[in-house]
Amino acid sequence: MSRHRLSRRGRYIAWSTAGVVVVAGAGIAAQTSTAASAWPAEKTYTGRAFDTCTAPSLAAMRAWKTGFYGAAAVYIGGKNRGCAQPNLTASWVKSVNSSGWKLIPLYVGAQPPCQTSKNPEKFTAATAASLGASNAKDAVAKASALGMKAGSAIYLDMEPYDVADKACNDAVLTYVRSFSRTLRAKTYRAGYYGFSSSSAKAVATATDRTDLPGNLWYALWDKKNTTTADWPWDPKLFTNHSRGHQYMVNSKETRGGYTITVDRNAWDAPVAIIG
Repeated sequence: MSRHRLSRRGRYIAWSTAGVVVVAGAGIAAQTSTAASAWPAEKTYTGRAFDTCTAPSLAAMRAWKTGFYGAAAVYIGGKNRGCAQPNLTASWVKSVNSSGWKLIPLYVGAQPPCQTSKNPEKFTAATAASLGASNAKDAVAKASALGMKAGSAIYLDMEPYDVADKACNDAVLTYVRSFSRTLRAKTYRAGYYGFSSSSAKAVATATDRTDLPGNLWYALWDKKNTTTADWPWDPKLFTNHSRGHQYMVNSKETRGGYTITVDRNAWDAPVAIIG
């Protein structure tokens, strides 16, 4: 897979040890709290999206606007972000948006205490709530500085961990709830990226749905461009444009003379509001 959130080796080690739920008709309440009328209208995209470690150049983004992909995920921040982002500026965001691309903000926050990969920032059971809040505030600041306005969705990246470790899993859910609650307090929608075998599963199957993200982006590398046919959980969950599916990784592709190694995603969920 491409070198995105953690190192390639780190992600596979973590995986080997091993989005809030939106039911039909409940999306607004889950995303916006009781002050729904104060929220900007949600901007969604349905189609193929790609993610790659470093945001491509403007020239590459223009060359890649062929119709195959309509959205791109960008890593806006987090101490565990794996790549430098020399291209990712407010000017880049504005130009890419003007050319027709939809953008998916991804924040690589603190990671679980039981995760075997070595990351610059991990939370513990004692720090999960405070780090979740501070990471969310940083994510909002980063998104805002890039021109991604209130009402945008921000996706929290949670890499694989051992969900059978109850203490660790409980700490993860505490962190995720705090992150999501803080995003919503600042009028940003909460999204979550995780693995169908671990981190996404923890959110999708949690009995207590309080303050969990309203949009779930699940990694399931089955090469199926769908958000429904291979959905692993209750079909009533994350409906009404609330799902993303990372279905292929390390796809080396060339368009308009520019070669980029990307992960492919089937997307039917909120994106950034820009402009």
